[in-house]
Amino acid sequence: MANLSLQNISKQYDYKIILKKISFHLQEGERVAIVGRNGAGKSTLLKILSGDLEPDEGTRIIEGDLEISHLIQKPSFKEGQITKEAILEALQSLNFAKMRYFEVAKLLQATPDDKVLLREYAELSSFIDHHNAWDLEAKVQQTLETFKLESLQDKFVNLLSGGEQKRVALACLLLTKPEILLLDEPTNHLDVQMVEFLESMLLRTNFTLVFISHDRYFIDRIATRVIEVEEGKIRNFKGGYSDYLHQKEALLLSLAKSHEVLLKHLKAEEEWLARGVRARVKRNEGRKERLMEMRKMAKTNPSIIRKMTLELERERKNFNQEEGSNRKKMLFETKNLCVEMDKKVLIHDFNARILQRDKIAIVGRNGAGKSTLLKLLLGRIKPTSGSIERGEARIGYFDQHRESLDDSKDLLETFCPFGGDHIEVRGKNMHIFGYLKNFLFPKEFLDKKIGALSGGEKNRIALALLFTKSYDCLILDEPTNDLDIPTINILEEYLQSFEGAIIFVSHDRYFVDKIAQRLYVFIENGEIMESHKSFSEYLEIESELREYESLRTELECQNLNHNSKKLPKAQELQIQNIRSKRAKLSYHQQRMLEILPEEIEMLEAEIKELEKLLFSGSLSTQELQEKSLEFEDKKALCEEKITQYLELEELAKDKRIF
Repeated sequence: MANLSLQNISKQYDYKIILKKISFHLQEGERVAIVGRNGAGKSTLLKILSGDLEPDEGTRIIEGDLEISHLIQKPSFKEGQITKEAILEALQSLNFAKMRYFEVAKLLQATPDDKVLLREYAELSSFIDHHNAWDLEAKVQQTLETFKLESLQDKFVNLLSGGEQKRVALACLLLTKPEILLLDEPTNHLDVQMVEFLESMLLRTNFTLVFISHDRYFIDRIATRVIEVEEGKIRNFKGGYSDYLHQKEALLLSLAKSHEVLLKHLKAEEEWLARGVRARVKRNEGRKERLMEMRKMAKTNPSIIRKMTLELERERKNFNQEEGSNRKKMLFETKNLCVEMDKKVLIHDFNARILQRDKIAIVGRNGAGKSTLLKLLLGRIKPTSGSIERGEARIGYFDQHRESLDDSKDLLETFCPFGGDHIEVRGKNMHIFGYLKNFLFPKEFLDKKIGALSGGEKNRIALALLFTKSYDCLILDEPTNDLDIPTINILEEYLQSFEGAIIFVSHDRYFVDKIAQRLYVFIENGEIMESHKSFSEYLEIESELREYESLRTELECQNLNHNSKKLPKAQELQIQNIRSKRAKLSYHQQRMLEILPEEIEMLEAEIKELEKLLFSGSLSTQELQEKSLEFEDKKALCEEKITQYLELEELAKDKRIF
């Protein structure tokens, strides 16, 4: 039983009480999300659960011999260690177990009735089985492939990006298959594809799990319970994020009127999420029905897969111009934009117009070139080829490194560099404390140095500073990183009321769905596709396309095996064995039986080339439609000729028999 408990735990730093007589019990199979403001004590609670931090008071109770693994927010690795070495080190205990297993097996040959050795032998065997560790080299290779680390296996881990280091740390952690897994912001710096993979793995392997996250879709999908840390106490809420919102609203309704503002945020958040969840459920049900129906149809007509794939690809792009967009002020126009760095094409032939009130999310895998595109728009780097035309616009920039902040200044100096304690915000004169209170800062923070703040607090200050200025366009690079959910809600409210253009990079699906009206999606080889779908809808379409591709490949393999019995390849369809039957067929039939295999082979080659062209993504909408029709016509003609050949072959057999 994987049970872990805390009883009457208290923890205090200096004069600040972080946790006050809290109790918590984790049962086997539970997946518990910890939420709360930055600095509320979420990471402290996780460290006490892991045993890495001793409480000032109270007891940590473990039932049984539990293996607990803890992923900290910023993983660290040995200096000079390469990726493959880090993964091998994570397998050290398995390697020792394997070596001891063979030692015990050898000892048992001499004393086969030794009960102590027999028990140890059985325990080691069970342990190695549980971790699937009989072939460790294969396990390492599989891990490198699963976490997309093959190209990084010989690189120094400390020199990798934040997202790459997080992937290595997760790989090391999940390899050991602990009874309890503790994760601090596991999705931070991960791209969407890796987050979806992590979700699937956690659900499939049924880990007992406690995690901190600001990714609200991740919490909603993974958590079976949410605990909120607030003012030194914890509250329990059953279910995922949407359940938490509903229960939190009911709780706030029973509290004092001072919570009205928070209640308003929660109500809006709950309504928005409910609409999204209902839509996702409905779409998923429809998607599954379509897929099951298609599986049946594909058995008799494989071309249906291609038709549905093309339909989905058209839906994915959905190039509908917003009504009246031509009357809006143009901020950026890119023409045939190309960027190449270190012999890698990051952006290829990108053409776009960004207008006055556009809300655009730039999405794609880590390292695809998203931040590069932002720097191009800002004029910080030059394209390899092509051009960018910039309209007259005041641009506000928020970057991952918080370059607008000076660590040596305090908050008052940062917001009022020329003295005083009032600032102008959207035409209103506000006291600095009144303004920063909106970003969840207490009054005592005003004389704190920027350098003394946490990463999340610095992000809050950088965003608060950004919204004191007057801009026509905001360019934001991963604005939700290191922010807690209450701060993200505040950021969303500011952005939704902002009247200018917003161009931002984010992996946070929930945030993108709420803010973006349009997507620029980095696909591959520098291609950027524009979509008017929500990010969730786009990802669902991508998932369905992958299923169709998998099904198409599966059916092609089945058809290849099936047709190899009925229709040999052209070179194997030489007519020596048929020529003996010529006298029993008409001249025309004999001639068709000879030339059909070559015609079929030529048609199959043309179909293959058309298929490559259709999947290349290089065609315009009109060309795609024309080539799709040509593809279907060729497929129909090929099937017709195959049928004709098989009928003639059967006829030849019949005439020979009779």
